[in-house]
Amino acid sequence: MNGKMMDFSQDKILNDNSTAMNNLIKIFILAVVFLAQNSIACTNLIITKGASANGSTMMVYTNDGEWLYHLQMNPHQKHMAGDVIKFQIPGTETFLEIPQPAETYKKIGFHMNEYQVAIGETTFTGREELWNDNLPLKYWHLMSLALDRAKTAREAIQIIVSLVEKYGYGSEGESFSIIDPNEAWILEMIGVGKDQLGANWVAVKIPDGAISAHANMSRIGNFPLNDPENCLYSPSMIQFATDNGFYDPNKGDPFRFNEAFNPPSPDRLRYCESRVWSLFRRAAPEQNFSMDYHRGVYDAERYPLWIFPKNKISLKNVMGLVRDHYEGTEMDMTQGLAAGPFGNPQRWRPLSWEQGDTTYVWERPVSTYNTCFSFIAQANSQLPNELGTCWFGFDDTYFTVYLPVYLGITETPESFRKGDIMKYDPTSMWWAMNFVSNFANLKYSYMIEDIQAVQRKLEDKMIAEQDSILMRHSSKMLEDKSWVLQNYVNTRAIWILDEWTQLGYKLITKYNDGYIKTEGREMQSPGYPNTWKNKIMELEGDKHRLPDWNKQGRQEANPF
Repeated sequence: MNGKMMDFSQDKILNDNSTAMNNLIKIFILAVVFLAQNSIACTNLIITKGASANGSTMMVYTNDGEWLYHLQMNPHQKHMAGDVIKFQIPGTETFLEIPQPAETYKKIGFHMNEYQVAIGETTFTGREELWNDNLPLKYWHLMSLALDRAKTAREAIQIIVSLVEKYGYGSEGESFSIIDPNEAWILEMIGVGKDQLGANWVAVKIPDGAISAHANMSRIGNFPLNDPENCLYSPSMIQFATDNGFYDPNKGDPFRFNEAFNPPSPDRLRYCESRVWSLFRRAAPEQNFSMDYHRGVYDAERYPLWIFPKNKISLKNVMGLVRDHYEGTEMDMTQGLAAGPFGNPQRWRPLSWEQGDTTYVWERPVSTYNTCFSFIAQANSQLPNELGTCWFGFDDTYFTVYLPVYLGITETPESFRKGDIMKYDPTSMWWAMNFVSNFANLKYSYMIEDIQAVQRKLEDKMIAEQDSILMRHSSKMLEDKSWVLQNYVNTRAIWILDEWTQLGYKLITKYNDGYIKTEGREMQSPGYPNTWKNKIMELEGDKHRLPDWNKQGRQEANPF
């Protein structure tokens, strides 16, 4: 994300004053306002259909902007000749007008459309001189417009690049994950400078059977120049990079998009590539990926754009992969002084600080408290499009519960559509999730066990129920198939909200005032772990040491 608060209140669709269209405008505004909140803060994971356990293409998108998001279902729309969508040109009272197609497709938020095309993103910023913030089309607009119009991932890429060629690109460097039931792609894009239309871009298809990830750094290096089936790119890009001194063909090295437009630095490697490394090392532990690159070892080998894991990856595996604080490694955020006495992996922003001439940083994991939402898009060519699923969860991936939101429903659950970030609301799913995760900071090592027990119960049950949902949906006796999906999603959303609310009450009761109440109503006072007390004695033992009069030769009667 690009880190600037922008005014989207005048992004409008003309020539349709219907209630549905007005609601769509409001939805779009809500969907994009939060996108500009935090800079460089998202993670994507891609699983091709050949790498997944059930033949689904999957994609994870964590949106790490501290905001409150309302998840809406945008309806399929038909448009009349002359209908346009308008985007205000920054700093002016004029608008860019883009003609609407004859129809725009139904979509869940700006995440997944009725043809099971899904899009995620992470911002890599790149060379700042190439960013043209005077242009109105930002990356989130491109994502939404592509989902409006694309039936395949390849088509979404073509729509995005044709839009920026015609109207320009107004964001920083961006990596997009784009999937459909059969293919998965990464599209990377950066502008061409001030007052210039177009963009430098390259799109690479992830081979079937592979997985890929990106986390706020450009990941596409060398790519084939004559393989349009698997790689597309802007024809003038290499010459542009050469003319601007980003690439020297005389050195004999192949052109690499990431080297030209997003050169690495120790701080970016630490912040970004650590997450890619951790996703890869957990998905394919047999490949023994080195830590050198993300630790900033000079000339260390980059991580590949994709890997082929030994074992197939299930939906449950994916949920586990994106719940990560580097546990079990030397970077484990639940260990060490910074984790406090109860192993808290959270590190409050800012994540870096200066001391003299030295810069220090906290680790940046996949799981982070400032995640607004995340989703797992699951696209399957063996199922009807209505059963394409956006498994959606609010707040930190480590604490959330993913609800299956099917493309066949007509509206998202009420608790997913409400809430105000400035006012606590127990009927808002975002607030229910945030309440539990924030309270867990008090005694993380204890509370996380209670939380994960409920999390497993809910998610395991919903995953197990998917076969029965498929059978009911495919029943020839059923007239209203969409009702089955809608009723299930609404019922399960109410269930999650109730379970998570009760979990919050349980945590307050069980851990009140630092005690731990057992099922037998006993009050335990475990105090601090010995490892923490040893560290306190090491750092400030004199402050807490009680004098021993006997050792000092004092024989007086006990004054107490």
